[in-house]
Amino acid sequence: MSIARLADLANATSAPRLVFKVGSALLVGPGGRPRREWLAGLVGEIAAARARGQQVIVVSSGAIALGAARLGLAKGGRGSLADAQAAAAVGQIGLAGLWSELLGVHGLTAAQLLLTLEDLEDRRRYLNAAATLGRLLKAGAVPVINENDSVATAEIRFGDNDRLAARVAQAGGADAVVLFSDVDGLYDRNPAEPDAQLLPFVEGVTEAVHAMASGASSSGMGSGGMTSKLQAAEIAERAGIALAIVNGTHSRPFARALANDTGTVFLPTRKDGARKAWLGGRQRMNGALVVDAGCAKALAKGGSLLASGILSVEGEFQRGDPVGIRDESGKPVAQGLAEYGSAEIERIRGTRSEDQRALLGYAPRSAVVHRDQLVLL
Repeated sequence: MSIARLADLANATSAPRLVFKVGSALLVGPGGRPRREWLAGLVGEIAAARARGQQVIVVSSGAIALGAARLGLAKGGRGSLADAQAAAAVGQIGLAGLWSELLGVHGLTAAQLLLTLEDLEDRRRYLNAAATLGRLLKAGAVPVINENDSVATAEIRFGDNDRLAARVAQAGGADAVVLFSDVDGLYDRNPAEPDAQLLPFVEGVTEAVHAMASGASSSGMGSGGMTSKLQAAEIAERAGIALAIVNGTHSRPFARALANDTGTVFLPTRKDGARKAWLGGRQRMNGALVVDAGCAKALAKGGSLLASGILSVEGEFQRGDPVGIRDESGKPVAQGLAEYGSAEIERIRGTRSEDQRALLGYAPRSAVVHRDQLVLL
């Protein structure tokens, strides 16, 4: 049984494993104080899901906001990288304790897991995280995950927990992600406009869908907006995972969204294998390859990337590194693992395989990026 509507998210058959993502603005109130009553209601909903036979993974923001209040830091702890890292170090203790206490009321055990971008970008570390999540769920615990903001920097961080939640859903083998937001879901235009229409479901995130989004976070406390949520939906859909945006500002927000059938569900349009889903969800590329129109069409039909279709090489990278693939207009086409380093590709780009032996000094490989190591975007 697959997910086709919001109500299916409360069905243990169609969605046996869920990820709940909670943002800072929902969890932390004025003055940096936790919204205990609201959170207790959400924890009650997690307990209800467990009683239905569903497993739940939580991705929780809030450490920086909580820690900034304890330390008296300006701008909610986001005035500088050092402030944010210090605030996170203090706030994470309180955040973990809060989840542990409230889950314990329902006889549930909380488990803390702090992740960085590299933990999910590196294949071995990703598999380790996946194994840990699997074991915790099997043991009956509720994993509570946050980005490890105490060590993350601008270059090596997700930047928002929406995309982290989608990656965690991949690693944790979840069936759906629920992003609790400050709006009811995705509207076809700015929801402040009187004729804006809430979209109950979206089949595939297209350019037209991206055009509907606003990148701003209305609370000023969080780091994500609708744009980051659509990026999370793209990551999820490549792994066959549904993603829902619902309004989290109300008491017991999940039950309310289900009762009113209010929210937006992004339905997956494909299901890549585990390795390709991981590759398609990567955030950082070590370089880029620009290809001609004929090559872009061949890739769309399932072909490998050959040197003859490459127009230019950007960045420096080694064999096995992840690279983005774009067409001549700059539109992302795919991403994959390079079979050559950037210097070698620069020598053979635009050439046919029969000419590459002389340029390389050895027999060429079958492709610059093989289709088995390539994911269409």
